[in-house]
Amino acid sequence: MNSSLVLLQLLNGLQLGMVLFLVAAGLTLVFGVMDFINLAHGVQYTLGAYLTAASTAYFANFGIGLIVGLASAAVLGYLLELLVFRVLTSRSHLEQVLGTFGVILIVTDAMKLIFGPAPISFSAPEALSGMVMLTPTLAYPLWRMLIILAGVGVALLLWLLVARTRIGMLVRAGSTDREIVDLMGVNIDRLFVLVFVFGALLAAFAGAMAGPLISVEPTMGDNIVILAFVVIVVGGIGSVRGAFFAAILIGVVDVLGRAFATTLLKSVIGASAATAAGPALASMLIYILMVLILMARPAGLFSASGAT
Repeated sequence: MNSSLVLLQLLNGLQLGMVLFLVAAGLTLVFGVMDFINLAHGVQYTLGAYLTAASTAYFANFGIGLIVGLASAAVLGYLLELLVFRVLTSRSHLEQVLGTFGVILIVTDAMKLIFGPAPISFSAPEALSGMVMLTPTLAYPLWRMLIILAGVGVALLLWLLVARTRIGMLVRAGSTDREIVDLMGVNIDRLFVLVFVFGALLAAFAGAMAGPLISVEPTMGDNIVILAFVVIVVGGIGSVRGAFFAAILIGVVDVLGRAFATTLLKSVIGASAATAAGPALASMLIYILMVLILMARPAGLFSASGAT
């Protein structure tokens, strides 16, 4: 097994982990503050990719397209919260799951009507589409490296916001005891809107950054939101720090499993059996990992008393 290939796949896993973190961070904040299960969070990821692609094509400039796409996704996230999610916050978790699943179906069909069912693609800026030399013999795509750096930057920003600002204090207090915060005169509903729109913006940013690497299609958010839920469960529900480390772990395990599971199995059970079993095992690895972690730490890697 080539060491350069292993390093390359580790970086790919880290890049996937940063995308997962951007999606999971907003999801864990919303659940931690409002105890709200939002299955439709992946819709914001899809909207971010589509709106950035459309805006980039219209303005013929990725920077402007990114700003317009993210602003549009944030506005649509606010409208969804105002018209749908605000009604569901006081309902049971089952009603929240059913309601947000309905939102997925409606928004997905709307995107098919507007953009068409066929996948679309858009490219990263030409100046950022090259390679960066990590070693004299190993090059890595610059855009993927920027995704990694962006994820780390967002993680630091979230830590500062949650741990060092008044809004962060209210978020942590609201996740611990919503009623007390409400009695102190804080408009908890306004706080939820702020947290929800910020979470939607992070998911849209993840979609916009991942868009040049994948085909942008209406159901692209379905798989990512499942992985995001795995991340917040493994990391500890309500813990942004947990989401960050769990996202890296899940991303690396997923990529390494898909890259090397078949090769490793060939040395144990033979080529033909490994070829059949390898892809299946690779797709199950993160769920096996989740079970093992929860057996050892039922509250996740970082038990959260607040959204920190």
